Amino acid sequence: MGFIDSHILSLMTFLPLLGGVVILCLPKGNDNLVKTVAAVASFLPIPLALKLLLGFDRTVGGVNAANQFQFVEHYSWIPSINVDYFMGADGISMPMLILTALLSFLAVIGSFGIKNKIKGYMALFLLLETGMMGVFASLDFFLFYVFWEVMLLPMYFLIGIWGGPRKEYAAIKFFLYTLLGSVLMLLVMLALYFNTTNPETGGHTFNMLHYMPQATHNAWLKGFDVRILLFLGLFIGFAIKVPLFPFHTWLPDAHVEAPTAISVILAGVLLKMGTYGLMRISFPIFPDIARYFAVPMAVLGMINIVYGALCAMAQSDLKKMVAYSSVSHMGFVLLGMAALTPAGMVGASFQMFTHGMITAMLFFLVGVVYDRAHHRQIDGFGGLGAVVPVYTAFITFAFFASLGLPGLSGFVAESMVFLGSFPVFRTIVMIAAVGIIFVAAFHLWALQRVFLGPLNPKYATLEEINAREIFCLTPLAVISLFLGIFPMPLVNLMNTSLLKLVDVVKTVL
Repeated sequence: MGFIDSHILSLMTFLPLLGGVVILCLPKGNDNLVKTVAAVASFLPIPLALKLLLGFDRTVGGVNAANQFQFVEHYSWIPSINVDYFMGADGISMPMLILTALLSFLAVIGSFGIKNKIKGYMALFLLLETGMMGVFASLDFFLFYVFWEVMLLPMYFLIGIWGGPRKEYAAIKFFLYTLLGSVLMLLVMLALYFNTTNPETGGHTFNMLHYMPQATHNAWLKGFDVRILLFLGLFIGFAIKVPLFPFHTWLPDAHVEAPTAISVILAGVLLKMGTYGLMRISFPIFPDIARYFAVPMAVLGMINIVYGALCAMAQSDLKKMVAYSSVSHMGFVLLGMAALTPAGMVGASFQMFTHGMITAMLFFLVGVVYDRAHHRQIDGFGGLGAVVPVYTAFITFAFFASLGLPGLSGFVAESMVFLGSFPVFRTIVMIAAVGIIFVAAFHLWALQRVFLGPLNPKYATLEEINAREIFCLTPLAVISLFLGIFPMPLVNLMNTSLLKLVDVVKTVL
């Protein structure tokens, strides 16, 4: 096995960071060279992700057994406190690694319009990409937490420096909410560390797989009340990131003030880290508590779906409408996970991936019109379809994908969530299904007001979408269409690991 094969996850994680270091060493004022280096550094994980995909064994499960993870890198990092550099991939993390690689590259290309402090922007963005990759590859809780925190500072500065008029407020709100979740996660991590022993060495451990019930020997962690507290600590930490009601209020502010490419990453990747954390850490470590809180989690998912859609319908700002639609769509993920059925879990993971693609398209498209019109007020436009037909075609496609039109990937994800959840939560699913009507309503209403009807004379000469913007949108549209017609490649990639997760949660303890 060659160097690339044996260290592929590390290369995917740290090549962007290396690119960021190179950018910081470049002479000031050479913006084109900075953009080129950033594009190359963010592109390199894509061929590595394809290599990962081609070499991935879809019959191996992962979840709670070290020998079931693939592309594993396991070295001692801080021996004095038993911290390991432990990375690996399974069917739960693979779609997220691929999504992160693709969206990060497209976001860098989409950031070429940034005019001020481009060197600092690109360096911070590449550091952010390293943090995101590391979260999805880590199997040591300490390492996971380090990468989780690494994302916080770049995102804070990217919003706070390059954002809109209320950027400082949005950045601080994002920072404080996320920091609260991080503190809760840290407390749970320490509780698990000091009350779990490594079966091989007898010492304390940060290895996530040793926290699974069959490897937990400490009686303190067996107490149901203690396990509830630890599960809730992790759940709130991850719920803030999703974000779930009532922890969602930071998201619209952050989206509205963030630069377009940062909104793409925020909605496309960062929100998924909350639900990924529940799948990777909370459910397999505390399966009994996950079952105990299944109904409350389903209710929260339902609230997100309906409440997020109603809030989106009430918005006059196009970007804030898309932000609240993300709140609604992430509710489907939690609803599918709460059902603890194979179809529900696969639907939830499918929704994580496809929502990343669709919402990235939407934020790119909102950025296109904002760059030209310098505002995003839905009622301030009108009849743009006659002036910018190519742009109208792209945003119509993205709206239909977001509202779940059959033949596009959003429909597959939501259908699987409902099919998996309905036998378990009939009433909750019937209420949540009403949210689909609201989702369709606000998309079609926005489409009517912005692109149909009489043309607003102010925009009679509005510039059409350009080649760079089409380059960013086309891969996302193609993947959404392909998975809508033929979803099995993604389903097969995730299926074995998710079935194993369902089995672990339902049968252990």
